[in-house]
Amino acid sequence: MSLTALQAIESDHLIPNYARQPVEFVRGEGARLWDAEGTEYLDFLAGISVLNVGHCHPAVVGAVREQVGRLTHVSNLFYSEPAMGLARRLAERSLGGKVLFVNSGTEANEAALKLARKAKPRGEIVSVHGGFHGRTYGSLSATPQESKQAPFAPLVPGFVAIEPTVAALEAAVGEGTAAVILEPIQGESGVHPLPDELLLAARAACDRVGAALVFDEIQTGMGRTGTLWAYEQTPVVPDALTSAKGLGGGLPIGALVTGPRLADVFAPGDHGSTFAGGPLIAAAANAAFDVLSDQALLARVRELGERLRAALEDLGLANVRGRGLMVGFDVADAPVVARRLLFEQRLIVNATGPTELRLLPPLIVGEAEIDDAVRRLAAVL
Repeated sequence: MSLTALQAIESDHLIPNYARQPVEFVRGEGARLWDAEGTEYLDFLAGISVLNVGHCHPAVVGAVREQVGRLTHVSNLFYSEPAMGLARRLAERSLGGKVLFVNSGTEANEAALKLARKAKPRGEIVSVHGGFHGRTYGSLSATPQESKQAPFAPLVPGFVAIEPTVAALEAAVGEGTAAVILEPIQGESGVHPLPDELLLAARAACDRVGAALVFDEIQTGMGRTGTLWAYEQTPVVPDALTSAKGLGGGLPIGALVTGPRLADVFAPGDHGSTFAGGPLIAAAANAAFDVLSDQALLARVRELGERLRAALEDLGLANVRGRGLMVGFDVADAPVVARRLLFEQRLIVNATGPTELRLLPPLIVGEAEIDDAVRRLAAVL
């Protein structure tokens, strides 16, 4: 089927909530994609930090092929080994509490918000400007971006949005606060790491009033910053974190992971999902976890991130920032630059705003591909 035919189907039958680029991708391997015409692209977006293991990683493909022929779904009314094993690994490699599986990042944040409200009934949720936590009503209410919230008002009450400063946070958190939710590095607003002093202030404020500190690691987790979780490179340990994107190796899964204090707040019936933690998805996630929790790979992510940021600075780009292979920088007319990179240089990147570009390559990328991406950037910039 031609691209024109696909666009006609979209026009007639798909709700227009995406602005798609006129490219049909049909195959992927590692950090490369191929379109329907056989043209090769270098992927420095990785499905927006979903394909941390790269496209069609053999371990994930093998796990899915084996599992899909054996058992795909049984519901959470019964046990299956892939989900139980994945829960244990996530808990042991993070906060030491317990895990609740869902299907996406926004659902993981919804679960975290419900958990915080049950732990401290009717409490307010504090979030900071520039953050993004999802598009369902609770997570959208915690996403203080006017363009995303305004069409869907009224939102869920009890959410407080503040500037990401120590003073604003200390003023906002009080006895009526149930939780503070933060991204250690704000992704959708252009890769902006929150300073350690803000994270420390959030930890102290939550401890003072008995609120939960929740880290949204949907984008920063699963090795993206060079440690399994971004919080490991900060002086702060949250009470709960949320994960999705890279967790499933390309398949849809999300998770709420708690520390010990919040591990038993939910009781049967408090939250649920038909498909969450199904054996097929959990098998893929276990295979991805094997790859992304390897310390040698994580060290390499840190090294390659330094290489990429240094090369971007050598190009004279403004405000190069990030951690590991989560990198942003400023450039005029970013959406135009991203489109030119796609069609002139076959390099896939993402404009998060009018002046910000974001790079999120697969974590299995090599030095040569880093250097190649920089050359393609230079050719356009």
